[in-house]
Amino acid sequence: MKSCLVVDDSSVVRKVARRILEDLDYIVDEAEDGQEAFDKCRQEMPDAILLDWQMPIMSGLEFLKLLRGYVGGQAPHVVYMVTENDIGQIAIALRSGINDYMMKPFERDHLEAKFIAQASGQASVA
Repeated sequence: MKSCLVVDDSSVVRKVARRILEDLDYIVDEAEDGQEAFDKCRQEMPDAILLDWQMPIMSGLEFLKLLRGYVGGQAPHVVYMVTENDIGQIAIALRSGINDYMMKPFERDHLEAKFIAQASGQASVA
């Protein structure tokens, strides 16, 4: 089974994403901020990461830069969640190593499409 780390400061978003991803047969873990996520990745690197961009303690972008510089940190497929259509933020995240992005709030079928594509090794359309 593939594993996914859901990183978001909203417990509601984490809970909703967990249910959807578990239905897709992912083993799901959660983190409330980038620092907690990085600590978990150092213990065991997930196959995929669903990453919020705005969080306390360590933002999604700060986490992403640390992750991609860490041994094994290039492996996870990272889907970046943004709350507004900020092309600048998305461009920075793409240069920093995200694989895909999506808008929040998200619909079940949109999240599923991102992770079904990832599981099959295909790129999804953002």
